[in-house]
Amino acid sequence: MADTQQYNAPLFGLNIDPSAKNLELAYSLAQLADSTKLDFISIQDHPYNANFFDTWTLLAFLGARTQHVRLLTNVANLPLRSPAMLAKAAATLDILTNGRVELGLGAGGFWEGIVSYGGTQRAPGEAVRALEEAITIMRILWQPVSPGQTVNFSGQFNQLVNAHPGPAPAHPIGIWLGALKPRMLRLTGQRADGLLISANYIPPEEVPAVQQTIDDAAREVGRNPLAIRRGYNLMGAILQPGSHAIRARRKGVIVGTAKQWVDEILRYYSELKMDSFFFWPVMGDEEVQAKIFVEEIVPGVRGGPGGSLLLTAK
Repeated sequence: MADTQQYNAPLFGLNIDPSAKNLELAYSLAQLADSTKLDFISIQDHPYNANFFDTWTLLAFLGARTQHVRLLTNVANLPLRSPAMLAKAAATLDILTNGRVELGLGAGGFWEGIVSYGGTQRAPGEAVRALEEAITIMRILWQPVSPGQTVNFSGQFNQLVNAHPGPAPAHPIGIWLGALKPRMLRLTGQRADGLLISANYIPPEEVPAVQQTIDDAAREVGRNPLAIRRGYNLMGAILQPGSHAIRARRKGVIVGTAKQWVDEILRYYSELKMDSFFFWPVMGDEEVQAKIFVEEIVPGVRGGPGGSLLLTAK
């Protein structure tokens, strides 16, 4: 195994679908993550899906019912959420949860759905520029300021006019970007605190090129690439003794025993330099699958080959 001292210590999270039909499951998964001191729960954001709750409202609901686990949008649909109001919402929830909010942002993907909910369709370059403006606005509004002080911002897509920032969040909220293509990856390296990609869209063999783009962009602006977390959404199923044989039908989907999952994640960590792993059970038995992930796979990765280094890496 490579020298893990050059990496960030691994973090782990559970995906929670915002399904309106499975509120009890969402609550159970959040409680499991919280009681086992897992690092994150994360929720995808597709407001135009008739079967989904509003992601931000559900995140706030679960935040009020947990004490330890961090809360992450994976990722917030920026074209349908005003940057200034999202900054206010994030700061508010961060204060209410004692500094547990992390903000995943997306430039927009399913434009038909976005337009159906009143959003404006943007060309890829426009969407990236709008996201970059949003990052600037959020960080402006999160900075502590003197009473009565106002701030301004004039961009192509977003404006602040004599805006009163505040309240400031309880901790520096990390901004993670859902990125696939070079412009977004470069923006991640230049401006973001974390990356969020999914293994079924960017399988392991494509990750090194992604990492190189981010690292190069970070160094160009004088940033240490280690300042940027690398999150990997892992879809799949954990096979148990006696399970029927299942085969993955798509690249990047993991179907295997707990040991196979541990080995794969250790490989992603040591060889691909991914350092934050979010489990998405996609073949049913979500609560059972999540429990195995938390109780067997996470400890297996943390205590695997070079395990003491995984626990102490910065």
